[in-house]
Amino acid sequence: MSEAPNPFSRKPFLIELEDDEADPAAAPPVPDAALRGDGQAMQAVAAIATAPPNRLRRFAGWAFGALVTLVLSVAAWDFVTNLLARNALLGWIAVVLVSVVVVAAVLMSLREIAGFARLARLDALRARAETAHAEADLAQARGVTAAVLALYDGRAEAAWGLSRYKERAEDVLDADALLNLTETEVLGPLDALVRTEIEAAARRVALITALVPMALADVAVALFSNLRMIRRIAEIYGGRAGTLGSWKLMRKVFASLVATGAVALTDDLIGSVAGGGVLSKLSRRFGEGVVNGALTARIGIAAMELCRPLPFRAVERPKVSALVSRALAGMLPRGGSAKGTGGQA
Repeated sequence: MSEAPNPFSRKPFLIELEDDEADPAAAPPVPDAALRGDGQAMQAVAAIATAPPNRLRRFAGWAFGALVTLVLSVAAWDFVTNLLARNALLGWIAVVLVSVVVVAAVLMSLREIAGFARLARLDALRARAETAHAEADLAQARGVTAAVLALYDGRAEAAWGLSRYKERAEDVLDADALLNLTETEVLGPLDALVRTEIEAAARRVALITALVPMALADVAVALFSNLRMIRRIAEIYGGRAGTLGSWKLMRKVFASLVATGAVALTDDLIGSVAGGGVLSKLSRRFGEGVVNGALTARIGIAAMELCRPLPFRAVERPKVSALVSRALAGMLPRGGSAKGTGGQA
C-alpha cells in the first residue's frame, strides 16, 4: 500500500494509471464541422422545397379553399343584392368592384398558366437542341436556332449577340457548329447576367447568415433569396414564371440536386472557396454563411441548366468556386481566396 502524498512536501509525486484508454494519442480529432458549418439553412430550404406531396393535406387544402370560395361568393352576392335594394348607386358601385376583383383573379390565373407554358417552351427547346446535337441534323438545328432568335428578338441585352450571330450564321453548314454559334453569341450575354444574379444571391445569403444570429432568419432569407434568384434566372432566359411557376421550378431544381447528392458541400469545394484552414480560424457563423452562399451558387447553376434553352456545350458550365469567390470578394482573407479555377463538386 502506497503512502498518501504529503501536500507540504516539495518532492514531485506520480500517480500511475493502469487504464490504457486515457492515452491522449488515442483521442479522436476535434471535428471542424462546428467551426466550418454544414449549411443548416440551405438543408432546411431543401427539405421544404422537396417535401413529398401529402394527399390528405392536398385534399384538406382543396376542401378548405372550396368552402372559403363558396362563403365569399355567397357573402358578396348577398352584399351586392342588399345594397342594390337599399341604394341603387352604391349597389352598382359594389357590382363594378366585385367585377374588377373577378377579372383580376382571372388575369392572375392566366398569368400563372402562361408562366408554365413559357417554362415548358424552354424545356422543349433544350430537348430539341440535344436531339439535333446527337443526330447532327442541320435542319433541326436551324429550327432550334430560329426559335431561340424569335425568343430573344427585341431584347436589348441580346441585341449585340443577335447581330453577331446573323453576320456569321450564313457561313455555317454544320449542325453542331450552328448550335454552338447560337450558344456563344446569343446566350453569352444572358449567361453573364445570370452569373451576376447568382453571385448577388450567394452574397446576400452569406451575409445574412453571418450577421443575423436569429434562429429562423437565415432559413427565411435563404428560402426567399433562392426563390427570387430562380425566378430571375427564368426571366432572363425568357421563361418568366408566376408565383406557382417559380415554386414549381424551385422544387424541380432542388429535386435534381437531391437526386445527385449535390445539396451537401464537399471538403474539396470548401478548400477551393476558402483555402487551407482559413475557415477553421473564423467564427462558426461566418463559416456557416460561406457554406450557405456556396450552396446557393450551386442551386443557381442547377437553375441555369433547367432554364437555359440550350445545353452547355460550347460554353463551359460555371464553377461554384469561381462564383462564390467573386460573390464573397472582400469577406474572405486575401490569403484564402479562391483562384477561380476550382473544380465543380
